[in-house]
Amino acid sequence: MTLIDTAGKVLPPRFAARLQPAVQRLSATLSATDETSQAQRMAMIAFAIRIISAAIAFVSQIILARMMGDFEYGVFVFVWVIAIILGNLSCLGFHTAVIRFLPQYRTEGAEDAILGLAATARIFAMVSATLIAITGIAMLYMLGDRIEEHYVQPLFVAAFALPMIALGDVLDGTARANGWPVHALSPTYIVRPLLILCFVALAIGMGQIADANTAIIATLAAAYTTTVAQFLVVTGKLRNRFSSRGIEIHFRTWLLVAFPIFLIEGFYFMLTNADVIVVGIYLPPEKVAVYFAAAKTMALVHFVYFAVKAAAAQRFSALVSAGDRAELAGFTRQTTRWTFWPSLIVGGLVVAAGPFLLSLFGPSFADGHVVMVVLFVGILAKAMIGPGEVLLTMAGEQKICAAIYAFALAANLGLNVLLIPEWGLLGAATATAAAMAVEAILLHVVIRRKLGIVMFIAAGKTAPLPVQAEGGR
Repeated sequence: MTLIDTAGKVLPPRFAARLQPAVQRLSATLSATDETSQAQRMAMIAFAIRIISAAIAFVSQIILARMMGDFEYGVFVFVWVIAIILGNLSCLGFHTAVIRFLPQYRTEGAEDAILGLAATARIFAMVSATLIAITGIAMLYMLGDRIEEHYVQPLFVAAFALPMIALGDVLDGTARANGWPVHALSPTYIVRPLLILCFVALAIGMGQIADANTAIIATLAAAYTTTVAQFLVVTGKLRNRFSSRGIEIHFRTWLLVAFPIFLIEGFYFMLTNADVIVVGIYLPPEKVAVYFAAAKTMALVHFVYFAVKAAAAQRFSALVSAGDRAELAGFTRQTTRWTFWPSLIVGGLVVAAGPFLLSLFGPSFADGHVVMVVLFVGILAKAMIGPGEVLLTMAGEQKICAAIYAFALAANLGLNVLLIPEWGLLGAATATAAAMAVEAILLHVVIRRKLGIVMFIAAGKTAPLPVQAEGGR
């Protein structure tokens, strides 16, 4: 039975008739075999997973905040954000380099190189994360008396989660490169948050104190459980898909691409999380809790961008390799529309419901609504460009993309340091929104100059622009 038949049977005739054109387009997308339709299917799957994960994350954070109180919850989220950043940076860009090279190797039939890349990325990320964790633990011992006491033990425990966070990111990239969005996204964005909540509730039920130490230990257990399971599943699927048992390693080639990606994503992660860290440095944990709750609520909008980004990377890489600039320009327009309009609609609804949503965390979280409004302005500025940094990365413009993020990060940190002492939480939100706008403007200008593509929501359907000689391809 087709989607059209199902809609006709389930819905009243009047509504079924109105929805028939949309259902027909959806059915065509699900059944088509061209690469654009495959990217759309992946976007829809990623979008669905992100919706579910956003709901799970939102509810779980409310429950954790209610169980721990704003002070302990603030300590927990501050430490966990640091762990996520360091764990991702530990990959040194290899988790995205997999997405960059694997489609190319699959087209060439180079299965030994595919398996070699997958193995190298995993080992490199694990070793790097372990070294960073050891360094962090050593710094805690040396600087422990200078760090506020309530942060020391959670930071020590969180250091042991870094290898699993790094390995999980590599497995995510491997699954995405193979077109397995469920296996890529569900472990990190669905399974792990559920396990964290379950393990915290179990620990409290067994008599443990409902504090940040208990929460971070539960998070450590959830990270190991999730990543080990994902490792077994993705490894099994790789063995079934590629018959070769040999490996071919091009470490220098991969590293030369991975390192600029590391700079890009390092700057990006700091750009999107620096506000939480600086708030934690300047303000007490209670304020960190309020700011994080507001930002987590606005994450209901971020999943739109995330879904499009997850789907577009592989298609961007293929179009750049094919050298078809007209089709590439058309696809960039599509991704911009996929990003902006859903972000506008979802964001407007979230901001309107903001006071109610924040009240679920507790009565002390009401101050976060103004933070939500300001962050929404920045999100829309970014959505007007779509996944521009993904396009630049897949087009081999990693260095200029890294420079854009470096500039935006510097603006973000500078404004945070300047505005938080004066304006508090509003200062952090203003600094982050301004940095998003700076990033969007720079991406638009660079993509136009380097690739001859106007990547902007208001751009019309025109032929690609001439490319400057120094940026030509």
